Amino acid sequence: MVLPKIEIEASSRNYGHFVVSPLESGYGITLGNSLRRVLLSSLMGAAVTSLRISGIHHEFSPIPNVREDTTQLILNVKQIRFKSTSEEPVRIHVEVTQEGPITAGDLVCPPEVEVVNPDQYLLTADSNEVDLDIEMVVEVGRGYSPAEERAKLPLGEIPVDAIFSPVKKAAYRVERTRIGQQTDYDKLNLEVWTDGTIAPEDSVRKSANILVQYLTLLAGAETVEVEQPEVKEEGIPSRVYDAPIEELELTVRAYNCLKRAGITKVGEILKKKKKGEE
Repeated sequence: MVLPKIEIEASSRNYGHFVVSPLESGYGITLGNSLRRVLLSSLMGAAVTSLRISGIHHEFSPIPNVREDTTQLILNVKQIRFKSTSEEPVRIHVEVTQEGPITAGDLVCPPEVEVVNPDQYLLTADSNEVDLDIEMVVEVGRGYSPAEERAKLPLGEIPVDAIFSPVKKAAYRVERTRIGQQTDYDKLNLEVWTDGTIAPEDSVRKSANILVQYLTLLAGAETVEVEQPEVKEEGIPSRVYDAPIEELELTVRAYNCLKRAGITKVGEILKKKKKGEE
């Protein structure tokens, strides 16, 4: 088996292009598809899961003295990217008391939460009479979490669709490559775009580790025989057991056969059937 080499074709804060070659025929698609799925679904990230706006009770309300309504504000909030070292939900907030634009950089965050894109636009106050307090909850999770999962929040707490995944896009393509005279080897090109909260190289490394953990479990798995629970046989009700065979509306031939065998009750037939007797 030929061991492949990994080359970094391009790397920046948000983008990485990696080449893995040579691979045995078919392994380019196997690795590329597996890594892409894990990159998009299984990496940890932080996002706003709900927010509270003073004086606002639902997401369709206008916000006094603010150019945006609540729905537009939520769309802007979903674009904020965070780094969080807290395993618990963290509350952050911003107070709007004067006219002008507000960005993610104006959010007051505890030390365990960092705003990666402070220039992200949130809203514009169009009057100095504005007096607004916006509180957000930042949580850590995987993939995507729809607002419907947090429908039972306290009154005034508005759920937000949370995009936890730090990988915005992942793509791969497989090309043919050669070793000596053999031309049926694969070359995997993997491209990763992140939101800046994680380096592309780290995202690929973590995704590969997740795959390795699952494959290690499978490689070391032993066949375990599952014990089947004993099924307790229920007794035949007496009214059924004691019923005469005449009640079964048997054919004359079947009736005579049972009589010759000395069977006169329904229960006797059922017991013989359980024993497998004809």
